[in-house]
Amino acid sequence: MKVAVVDYGSGNLRSVANALTKAAREASLNMAIEVTASAADVARASHVVLPGVGAFADCRAGIAALDGMEAALREAAIEKGRPFLGICVGMQLMADTSLEHGTHAGFGWIEGVVAPIAPKDPTLKVPHMGWNDLQLEAPDHPVFEGIANGAHAYFVHSYALAPAHGNDLLASVDHGGQITAAVGRANLIGTQFHPEKSQRVGAALLANFMRWRP
Repeated sequence: MKVAVVDYGSGNLRSVANALTKAAREASLNMAIEVTASAADVARASHVVLPGVGAFADCRAGIAALDGMEAALREAAIEKGRPFLGICVGMQLMADTSLEHGTHAGFGWIEGVVAPIAPKDPTLKVPHMGWNDLQLEAPDHPVFEGIANGAHAYFVHSYALAPAHGNDLLASVDHGGQITAAVGRANLIGTQFHPEKSQRVGAALLANFMRWRP
């Protein structure tokens, strides 16, 4: 069993890979972790993780620049139904559209739009940065097993995905209104928060993801 962490120049790859490695070791999971820019490696992986830091359009372009990568991601996640985790912008890329600095097409795997955060309380800052309490909208989801409602997770973002269908919303946070913290359907899951920076909560989620057999 192998997790492919997709390297398309998005930034936080090593911290994600290290967090997965530590979570696998502590949970006694026989799982290899590979950071890769190869579509062939993604096609062979049992699990796929798509991290993301930076602007949506730049991340989209980074994936498009890798020969065969977008097709390999679609084949693994959509056609073969392998467990897929998008993190931060990696989650946002699963949406139909992003409105960050223009209008940009996403993968269209989760219906919805990525739009600027607009807190109702003008004293709240954007970016939404730091620790916040998770409100689990789907507490029985296998990837949230053992994670309590109100658990702390680490965020840093100025845009958020608003899913078109309420049953795709797995977790939210309050930052002057409800903001999506996690989305998912079938074998797909995405977190706006950074599990690699979310200490015990993040380690539990990553271990659950690697155990997941949807």
